[in-house]
Amino acid sequence: MKFMKLGTRPDTFYTEEATRTVISDVPSDLTIRINNISYLLHKYPLLPKCGLLQRLFSESEDSSNVTLDLHDIPGGEEAFELCAKFCYGITINLSAHNFVSAFCAAKFLRMTEAVENGNFVMKLETFFSSCILEGWKDSIVTLQCTEKVLEWSENLGVIRRCMESIVDKILAPPSKVTWSYTYTRPGYEKKRHQTVPKDWWTEDVSFLDIDMFRCIVSAVKSTNMLQPQLIGEALHVYASRWLPDITEARPIESSTSEFEDSPDKKRRILETVVSLIPADKGSVSIKFLLRLLRLANFLVVSPVTKAELLRLSGLQFEEVMLNDLLISTQPLNEQTSYDIELVKSVLESFLRQWKRQNFANESQSLRSMCKIGKLIDSYLQMVAKDVNMPVQKFASLAETVPGIARAEHDDLYKAINIYFKEHPDLSKAAKKQLCRVLDCQKLSPEVRAHAVRNERLPLRTVVQVLFFEQEKSNMTANKMLTYPEQLKGRQQTSAIRDDLSKLKLGADEQSGKSKDSRASAPSTSGVHQKLRKSGEKLQLKPEPSLKLREVIGSEMEEGTEIKEARLPASQLDPRDIGRAKRLSEKIYSKARER
Repeated sequence: MKFMKLGTRPDTFYTEEATRTVISDVPSDLTIRINNISYLLHKYPLLPKCGLLQRLFSESEDSSNVTLDLHDIPGGEEAFELCAKFCYGITINLSAHNFVSAFCAAKFLRMTEAVENGNFVMKLETFFSSCILEGWKDSIVTLQCTEKVLEWSENLGVIRRCMESIVDKILAPPSKVTWSYTYTRPGYEKKRHQTVPKDWWTEDVSFLDIDMFRCIVSAVKSTNMLQPQLIGEALHVYASRWLPDITEARPIESSTSEFEDSPDKKRRILETVVSLIPADKGSVSIKFLLRLLRLANFLVVSPVTKAELLRLSGLQFEEVMLNDLLISTQPLNEQTSYDIELVKSVLESFLRQWKRQNFANESQSLRSMCKIGKLIDSYLQMVAKDVNMPVQKFASLAETVPGIARAEHDDLYKAINIYFKEHPDLSKAAKKQLCRVLDCQKLSPEVRAHAVRNERLPLRTVVQVLFFEQEKSNMTANKMLTYPEQLKGRQQTSAIRDDLSKLKLGADEQSGKSKDSRASAPSTSGVHQKLRKSGEKLQLKPEPSLKLREVIGSEMEEGTEIKEARLPASQLDPRDIGRAKRLSEKIYSKARER
């Protein structure tokens, strides 16, 4: 920081109650009142240098002891005292911290060369041009100080000249940066002769008010001389300081006042930061965008700002990591609750933009979609552990993923199974709703084997898995048969599929009887026990009195049809497949008898 020392006399100002005066043998003949403080001074040192005081004194009727009110002087009593000490020849030290107020007050008092040569204004202008504007931190601090006397600073050109100096230094090549700057990134240590980082300027400008910051960043962007990533880094540093809720750690050198800003101010800062994000893809990270989006929901920003954040987030959604999506709705709460609605909104934005993109080939498009599908399924496995996660939100996100994004449903099955495990009191209807998105045809043999023995699954889903295994077994056996035998097998399989479709209709016609029958029928957990055996092989021995059609009918959801199966090779025990086939045939025969 640069300093300028003026005057040689010692400071003789002192305070007595609400009065400031100067130790002197000569009695005071000039009283200056500023706010609640009165200055008892002398006309001889002040009037020759202050054009305003000369005019006011000439208008006064009593020339022996004049009292003047200067309540509207910019910078208040502190700035006036600097000017008064200059007139008395008392030593004063000027720096970027007090330059603005002293300069505005000197201009107000008309301490110019027209009044006296070598006056205060001329010395201040020299200090401003040769010292403050030549320095980096001096320009930053001076610009910060203009907030107290904003109108005067703007009219006198202080703000404009400081901004021009700052922008010129930002655009300078790093090799020509010779001034000191603030850079406290983790892992960075200033060493002798170390190369200056390209983003050396971002921390210092983050101390500025949002309007000052916006003007500087806009000016830098308009030159197109810096990479968009550097602009994005400056926005990230600024947001980390003034919007601490979006960061995982406490912002760099953040003051208490920055944490206590009103929601209105935070909202304005957020909207301004979003408006400054470069249009170039990758200028800011997807993690930063997601944090901004979360805060935007909390602060209720304008629809335009939120739409832009969703667009930018969707554009870079392929770059997101699983940990970036684990955003808590209440960071201060000990019990984690994930913001699944935010993730769904960004996913929908990605899907809209994905449809409009022109990929080089279809395989690239498919890879992009499959990557998102695996990411969402992994995310579902994590949020499934949230005991407060509503099944509707969980199912809604799972259903939002397009079918082509999931070549297999193993990860989705794992997520659903975790959700069932963490929510043991889930109703049958809720379980059916969640399993509706699960395509049993896309399960691997290992997962299908697990599903058959999974007592948490609805019986309808288990029967679907068994049916697909049976049909797959038939398809494998058909490869060894002659053509007439294969044709007969296909006809039998088609008849079975038709019967399964009609099964639901039969249940509707006997809905009244079914209700009475279900009251006396064993629970579905009993059926599961009959379908499974502790030795991990199926033991399909239904009780003679059990009305299988009605049990299955109670588990089947309205409008649900068994899907065709096209499965990879199964790893289930062939004896299990045979037993499953016999069970299915008994189900069909019971349905026809009814």
